[in-house]
Amino acid sequence: MNLKRFYGMTLATALSVSMLAGCSGNNANNEAAATTAPAAGNAANASAEPSQEPVTLKWALWDWEATAYYKPLIDAYKAAHPNVTIEYVDLGSTDYMTMLSTQLSGGADLDVLTIKDIPGYSNLVKQNHLEPLKSYMSTNSIDPSVYGGTVEQIEVGGEVYALPFRSDFWVVYYNKALFDKAGVEYPSNDMTFDQYDELARKMTSGSGSEKVYGAHYHTWRSAVQLFGILDGKNTVVGGNYDFLKPTYERILKEQEDGIVMDYATLKTSSTHYSGVFYNNSVAMMNMGSWFIATQIEKVKSGESQSTEWGIVKYPHPDGVEAGTTLGTITSLAVNQKSKHKEAALEFMNFVTGEEGAKVIASTGTIPAIKNDEVINSITSIDGFPADENSKAALNTVQTYLEMPIHEKSADIEVILNEAHDNIMTKNATIDEGLKDMNKRVGELLNN
Repeated sequence: MNLKRFYGMTLATALSVSMLAGCSGNNANNEAAATTAPAAGNAANASAEPSQEPVTLKWALWDWEATAYYKPLIDAYKAAHPNVTIEYVDLGSTDYMTMLSTQLSGGADLDVLTIKDIPGYSNLVKQNHLEPLKSYMSTNSIDPSVYGGTVEQIEVGGEVYALPFRSDFWVVYYNKALFDKAGVEYPSNDMTFDQYDELARKMTSGSGSEKVYGAHYHTWRSAVQLFGILDGKNTVVGGNYDFLKPTYERILKEQEDGIVMDYATLKTSSTHYSGVFYNNSVAMMNMGSWFIATQIEKVKSGESQSTEWGIVKYPHPDGVEAGTTLGTITSLAVNQKSKHKEAALEFMNFVTGEEGAKVIASTGTIPAIKNDEVINSITSIDGFPADENSKAALNTVQTYLEMPIHEKSADIEVILNEAHDNIMTKNATIDEGLKDMNKRVGELLNN
């Protein structure tokens, strides 16, 4: 069965039809889509009892093919709600939140919205695209404490507009076979930045198509800049970024020495981080826990040739406890203009609740609701690395949000991304790039 055809269609196909039509999916489900439940009006009035009328929901997301839990979530919900058809709308991972904002502003027929990051969330709240949820949470006895404090961190003006279903943090993935071949000891769960750099240099070898890079930094600014906040002394919304200079100096030196791939080349070629890990091109890669499930599935399918792998805790500054890392939450929201608001809220409740958490954990992904049962579920699934270090890597001691909630976080993000690109491509020196960040973010915060 062609899953993409069954569950929905990609953005490219959707745009060729009509932006206002969103992404009408499986033609076989058109009969069900023709008879839909009436809109609920608002979250406060949404019934706790699910409607049995046929309804088709359109779920905005990214990277359908590379994400292990989308289909199991849809299958599990469909089993309990046979009247509901879920069609996915894949907006792609590049500029996803910008694309989502554009679609919503254009009146796209979307119901359930995946929220990728805090700046994008703040922006959609300001644009009044998201349904307020506190009344719905109260009516349906949704306890925010089960999310470990993350719901409180995304309150805006005393209201909540999304609920987390994933709570990811950064770890280091490594290729055991490459380490074995080089005769180098595996990375540990307690590495300083200096030790990580030293290990990456040891693991760099070869040339051309046979080259192995010791480490890899994806083109997100978070893969580089956020090393600088792990000591807890600085923040990326503070307006002064001089603290990032040592981080940029270290990573640009690695780039110049051929320890990591060239940033400009990665950017222009739109190289996905998964590909370089799959094809045994990198020995270590700093990346989020979301990649665990994808790597497991791609090893099983044969797409990933990195079949012997593990994870360890994130590298840390001197004097900072091992297990200190960066984190992000992925949430679900409901389009305030959804024509099927009641059904959309019910699906959101399922995905972000305990049942959804079990489904997500079964794919090797860390859900927002996590406990010992969830962690054990992840580490015991077929394909998770069997070594104790990989299991221990899931235990963290301190997690700093990649982007704290801030009314101007979306605008700050734009400035930091632009300056980061300029520094990494050497269109600006480190000092020039940091000066640009300080000036522009400072002006933004003062206005």
